[in-house]
Amino acid sequence: MKAIYVEAFSGISGNMFLGGLLNLGVPMKYIADEIAKMHLGNYEIIYNSVNKCGIEASYFNVLLAEEHVKHDSKYHVHIPDEHSHRKGQEHLHNQEIIAGSQHHHEHRNLADITKIINESTLKQAVKEKALKVFNVLAVAEAHVHGKPIDEVHFHEVGAIDTIIDIVGSIIALEYLQIEKVYVSRIQTGCGFVQCAHGLMPIPAPATAEILKNIPYYHGNIEKELVTPTGAALMAVLAEPVTDFPNNFSGSMIGYGAGTWNLSIPNVVRINLGEINMESLDSLIVAECNIDDMSGELYPFVFEKLLTAGAVDVWVTPIIMKKGRPAHKLSILASADKLEQIVMIVLKETSSLGLRYYSVQRKIASRKFINAEFDNASVAVKVAAYNEEIVNFAPEYEDCRKIAEKTGKPLKNIMQAAIKKAEEEIYD
Repeated sequence: MKAIYVEAFSGISGNMFLGGLLNLGVPMKYIADEIAKMHLGNYEIIYNSVNKCGIEASYFNVLLAEEHVKHDSKYHVHIPDEHSHRKGQEHLHNQEIIAGSQHHHEHRNLADITKIINESTLKQAVKEKALKVFNVLAVAEAHVHGKPIDEVHFHEVGAIDTIIDIVGSIIALEYLQIEKVYVSRIQTGCGFVQCAHGLMPIPAPATAEILKNIPYYHGNIEKELVTPTGAALMAVLAEPVTDFPNNFSGSMIGYGAGTWNLSIPNVVRINLGEINMESLDSLIVAECNIDDMSGELYPFVFEKLLTAGAVDVWVTPIIMKKGRPAHKLSILASADKLEQIVMIVLKETSSLGLRYYSVQRKIASRKFINAEFDNASVAVKVAAYNEEIVNFAPEYEDCRKIAEKTGKPLKNIMQAAIKKAEEEIYD
């Protein structure tokens, strides 16, 4: 299973994370072409190589009209807005990436951003992950400002640069076929930062809200090293770990640069590699019987357990003593997650204890390929065991969208996606 381990020893932001993924070999033109599917208007993307305390890193940034200055950048691509297209202006050579400009501080709410992403032709999996990140940002802002989520208007999350950082990062992960993201403890910086409401402690309130389930430390750098965007990307996409994952084997390292010049390299280090699935074969199942809890609570408990790193969670109807109907809650996880799982179950359910036992499993390796048909794209999961393909599974949401658009039966769309994927693999 392909994975990355993100070392945030100098903080993390959206553009640092995307810069690091580009440094691992994701083509800039591919990202630019995919971002163009959102029809964001005019903007300028800066992408070049910088040196931070002796480390060569990729710097990615989005500039708008009032920020436009000359840059010595790696690429120059002009991608015209759909309302001002001029034939022959899209090209690639050694300068910078340009796509015009638009006002930087345009206010948007979550509904506006959802509309922009959902109306694009991006892959469904990319849309869903991006919207999860934006939802985390919006919920944090709503909590900090004491407003309902639909009343929160904020220029940072509504700005084009944040949309591009988030969507671009998810596109890059999809390009690299990353199935698992780990993140180290994050250094946030210390001191205070000037905001619209005055001086705020570092991490800023919205960032601290997002980081509440991710281990972090202040360190001694008096700068704001973590942005809400960087925190939200890690909160949604990554599993926090205290050290280099034991089952991770690295093959390549990428560096994404931040804007600060510090006493330490202002970079995020991204290790690309593989998870040794054999080391994950030995797991535990933790279980408890529950006969006095409302069924409404189970979905919330499931979400908490899966977010904490459980491999799977399920409920089985059972009959307990005195003929009482009940449920057996079962959690499959690695042994190092046991204490976390116990705490969640004891806090969030009516159970007073859990039993657990070791289990082993054998699993198929998985990768995704894109099946193109009916002027649309379906992500198809291809499973293999002992180097033999054993299953094709089309993504339900991709198929549902095509079925709704074309009026064809959903089962026919799924069958067509499998057939196309088989042709891609075997032909």
